[in-house]
Amino acid sequence: MTNQITSTAPQGTSPADAGDRITTLLAHADDNMVLAQRLGELISNTAELEIDIALGNKALDHLGVARALYTHAGSTEGEGRTEDDLAMFRTERDYTNLLLVEQPNGDFAHTMVLQLFFDAYQMELWKDLSGSPDLTLGGIAAKALKEATYHLRFSSGWVIRLGDGTEESHHRVQDGVDALWRYTSEMFEGAAEKYRSAWTTSIEAAFVDANLEIPSDPYQRTGGRGGFHTEHLGFLLAEMQWMQRSYPGLQW
Repeated sequence: MTNQITSTAPQGTSPADAGDRITTLLAHADDNMVLAQRLGELISNTAELEIDIALGNKALDHLGVARALYTHAGSTEGEGRTEDDLAMFRTERDYTNLLLVEQPNGDFAHTMVLQLFFDAYQMELWKDLSGSPDLTLGGIAAKALKEATYHLRFSSGWVIRLGDGTEESHHRVQDGVDALWRYTSEMFEGAAEKYRSAWTTSIEAAFVDANLEIPSDPYQRTGGRGGFHTEHLGFLLAEMQWMQRSYPGLQW
């Protein structure tokens, strides 16, 4: 893979600051890489061609963001690692994606709930990072924000349509909410806590229109940012990485 984005990170930063920046870049790259893989699994498996195309385009958007962030992380690190190295040759414990994005695909309602939760989060994330003093990161975030605006409109529209639809569609969406809500608080750990209020407002507005309820179970699952994942990520990475690991340096 190649990427034309070049590093314009702030000069004179300390090794500790650079390390924090790399950690941040990899976490968000991993989020988008894993979600792109999950969405890619749905291509040719949905009920309508239009949905196939939409989910495929969303997967490509997330893949593009992941590539740009991996490239910038490798450049910032300065150890010669490429986007392929960071995506294909890191282990499950090295990945620091949110647990939410590694959850397996359920039905379409389940997928749209997951997308709604993540899209609303990324809207706030990219708004914030588009003003980063790291000009490369700011540029990546500004482009990603445009894509996230469409993503959120798509996922919220479907959640509302299904939630306010038939008894069966409402039941399926609520089941998705109940299954995935436990992975939402992890998005707001540490400095990301500042995104929680706007995210909650967005989700609650969609839930009102969709006649959905926030689960009463207070349990929240965490650990992804520290490399502690559910059993699902290992299988996903095995599928995604097998060719590069079997044939290192393979070129098309």
